[in-house]
Amino acid sequence: MVAPFKPFEPHGSGGPRIREIPLRMVLPNLITVLAICAGLSGIRLAFEGRFESAVVMVLLAAFLDGIDGRLARMLKATSRFGAQMDSLADIVNFGVVPALVLYAYLLDKAGSLGWIATLLFAIAMGLRLARFNVLDEDLDRPAWQAEYFVGVPAPIGAITLMLPMYLGFLGLEGTRTVAYIGTGFTILVAFLLVSRLPVYSGKKLKIKREHLLPVMLLAVFYVLLLTVYPWQTLTASVGGYLLFLPLSASAYARRSRIEATAAAAAAEAAATENKAETKPDA
Repeated sequence: MVAPFKPFEPHGSGGPRIREIPLRMVLPNLITVLAICAGLSGIRLAFEGRFESAVVMVLLAAFLDGIDGRLARMLKATSRFGAQMDSLADIVNFGVVPALVLYAYLLDKAGSLGWIATLLFAIAMGLRLARFNVLDEDLDRPAWQAEYFVGVPAPIGAITLMLPMYLGFLGLEGTRTVAYIGTGFTILVAFLLVSRLPVYSGKKLKIKREHLLPVMLLAVFYVLLLTVYPWQTLTASVGGYLLFLPLSASAYARRSRIEATAAAAAAEAAATENKAETKPDA
């Protein structure tokens, strides 16, 4: 008989002592740590004036964050420790790092207002992630609402925030006026993070078999564009995403009306059936 896996065992008064942990449990957390290292390295590169490399490190952190959770589920290595590590990494990589990188690049020219916007974004990201964790544990929500994020998701918020940097790499001069505009944009993105705006997640989107190859080809084409024309592609992607937000909210409102109508019809049918069952015979 195989003994059950126990990662900790008592060790006197010094607290639990780690015993043996399978490698599959460590690998997702290792990727999470690497994502934090990439994000913090982005801050160093920004302080050294290597802003393009700093943006690349933020994007790398977003990529690693996107695969650690999927890898944990694939290896059946999910744990409460991993979930806490992932939340910490998200706050660092998508809240603190992009805000400081943008501040070093542009917002410092706006003086105290730029710093206030930087703080607001980092705080908004923390609040957004805390709300996400709470909603993720809410089992009373209708199933269809799980197809939508509440507010802009953390990785997309970080990528969107750096739009002024993409434009700067394309030739936009970082004047004081542009810095004030960037400050306003930072506050706007912070608001989108903590707003109740429903954003379609695409988690349950299914691709038909006959559309699989064209979709794969489009994905490869996008990656090639991102490789050859990174700042143009990122600028267009952020612009397209901002245009997508009101469309997502409209689709949510339409779906909400349909679900409410269906629920009301079901309740009315159930009430009619109960009334018929309780009606005395003539």
